[in-house]
Amino acid sequence: MKPFSLLIKPAGADCNLRCRYCFYLGRQELYPERTIHRMDERTLTLLVRRYLALPFPAHTFAFQGGEPLLMGEAFYRKLLELQRRYARPGSEITNCIQTNCTLMTPSLAEFLTQEHVLVGVSVDGPEAAHNEGRPDVAGGGSHAMVMRGLETLKAAGTEHNILTLVSQSNVHDPVGTYRYLRDTLDERFLQFIECVEFDGAGKLLSYAITPDEWADFICAVFDEWYAHDAERISVRLFDSIVSRYLTGVPNSCAMDCDCRSYFVVEHNGDIYPCDFFVRPETKLGNVTENDWEELWDHPFHTFFGGRKRQWNAECDACPYLRYCQGDCPKNRAGHDPSADPRTLSFLCPAWKRIYAHILPKLEKLGDRLKKRRRQAAE
Repeated sequence: MKPFSLLIKPAGADCNLRCRYCFYLGRQELYPERTIHRMDERTLTLLVRRYLALPFPAHTFAFQGGEPLLMGEAFYRKLLELQRRYARPGSEITNCIQTNCTLMTPSLAEFLTQEHVLVGVSVDGPEAAHNEGRPDVAGGGSHAMVMRGLETLKAAGTEHNILTLVSQSNVHDPVGTYRYLRDTLDERFLQFIECVEFDGAGKLLSYAITPDEWADFICAVFDEWYAHDAERISVRLFDSIVSRYLTGVPNSCAMDCDCRSYFVVEHNGDIYPCDFFVRPETKLGNVTENDWEELWDHPFHTFFGGRKRQWNAECDACPYLRYCQGDCPKNRAGHDPSADPRTLSFLCPAWKRIYAHILPKLEKLGDRLKKRRRQAAE
């Protein structure tokens, strides 16, 4: 059993927004016996105690949703109390929360700062683009609420980054989106995620993007970033590529060849292998009933982890395989874990264009960083 992190859904799929592209909101149907889903103290206690009992050098608790701030400040105060109670000597504990930030309060922000909790804030760009993709439950825009929450984080000095989903709302304005995040919001840690979703017939949904659009977006952002910000602003994709080039070790699950880097924990303790594959047939067990060894050794978990290496035969001759690893299985065959993982990724043409465009410069950047570190060590 290799070290893994936890992706915890403390409020399940419940959310105060209705993002048009959200694939997780429908997971409420897994738990129809309740209309409101919240992790109780018993489940949280067992989760923290049993995870921290594992002899890992580091333990990572990542909270996501739905909207994890629906749990309220008291939940996260209890989390830190339990972590201090059950922490193993010498173990490093990391906490992070991915949120729409509309429910952020000054008190919670101060607490998160004090406890060194990293907060990821979802912002899809300027107001019009953001509101198009991320309305509230009444259909109104959420941008103003997000900005208030973000300012609250900044006022408290909370460590945070920005996650931007690239959809039809913003894909045609890559440089404008990047400059808005960099200049208007004054953000320095950015992450761009592709929106690729299909309907039941395998047709690309209206808000999702094509391979050409994804390649155009990333290449344009890269050119702006490399010209002005290469050693000033962190863009996760570019950082991950440089890290992989320098160390050979993947620091994101998409670049790994084994889809077993984390477990999803639903509000009631149910365990699943991946955020994109939370389905009745992929449930591995429950943290209140099964130990981690049972969950790790579950036959479906072993099968699921190995699917990543079952890439298309064309991938074997691809010069970018060391970075792509055949791409995320979700981009190969959607959210169905029984689908053939050897299907060529929908984004394969995009990744080939992207890597051809950015790799030469990123490898030169990596060489400069390596030389600088070596000189500093001498």
